[in-house]
This record gives sequence, structure tokens and C-alpha cells, in this order.
Amino acid sequence: MTEPARQEALARLDALVGEWELRADFPGRTVPPGRSVFEWTLDGRFLVQRTEVPLAEAPDTMSVIAVDQETGGYTQHYFDSRGVVRLYAMTFVDGLWQLVRETPDFTPLSFRQRFTGRFSADGDTISGAWEIAKDASADYEHDFALTYHRSR
Repeated sequence: MTEPARQEALARLDALVGEWELRADFPGRTVPPGRSVFEWTLDGRFLVQRTEVPLAEAPDTMSVIAVDQETGGYTQHYFDSRGVVRLYAMTFVDGLWQLVRETPDFTPLSFRQRFTGRFSADGDTISGAWEIAKDASADYEHDFALTYHRSR
């Protein structure tokens, strides 16, 4: 991948930069809003996401998004306050953001998961949902809805 192509892939992620209020919709449960901040680090080579949710059983998280120098695809390196570390394949094209974890990485793959979010026309809302598949052959099922609203 050429450096201009890498810079173009990184520039697409600017749509995420800023502070967002998070609303998670778990069936039958009220969850207070959380907060997520996306910011560039290390001379704009990586995008860092920090998320805090004021709910004891929901972990705080930090993710680092990188561009694969060979393919131009994205990888999200995920870490949380439980000590969980995961790798997600990520796509970010035409207002659609997707994270997918379907292979073992730093933790065993006891379930597969994916997030799909779509940006609103004004870019200030991302409406999405996490899905889960309980084993390698199971179909994906809705886990919970997650909406981001830009606050800054």
C-alpha cells in the first residue's frame, strides 16, 4: 500500500473523531448513557476510542484502530476494564461502519460477534447494533442496539 493510499484510508476515519454520547438498548433494561471519545494519536497514524459506561457490569474500553499496510483494511485492537483483549476486522465505507470478530485472537473464540452502524446524513448519529453467534455454525442474533450521538 502506498503512503498516499494509507493517508486516504486514515482520513476516512475523521468522521469518527470527537465526543459521542452512547445509548445502549438492552431488552427489558434501562441503561444510563455512556460516553465515547475518538482522537488521533502518534502523529495521526492511529485512531484511539475510549468509552465509559456508568453501569457496573459494562466494561470501560479503549480501542486502537489501525490501517493494515498491505490491504488497506482496518483492524480494531480492543481492550477493556475486565482485562479482555480482542481483534476486530473493521470496515468503514460509505457511511457504514462494521466490526467483526470471527476467529480466535488473544482470547478464545467462545462466540462470534459483529457490530454494524450507519451514519446519519448529517454525520452526527450512528445507529447500530451488536450481534452475537454462540458458536462457529450458529446464525447471528441481535444482542443489543447501540446509538452514538455526537456531542462535540
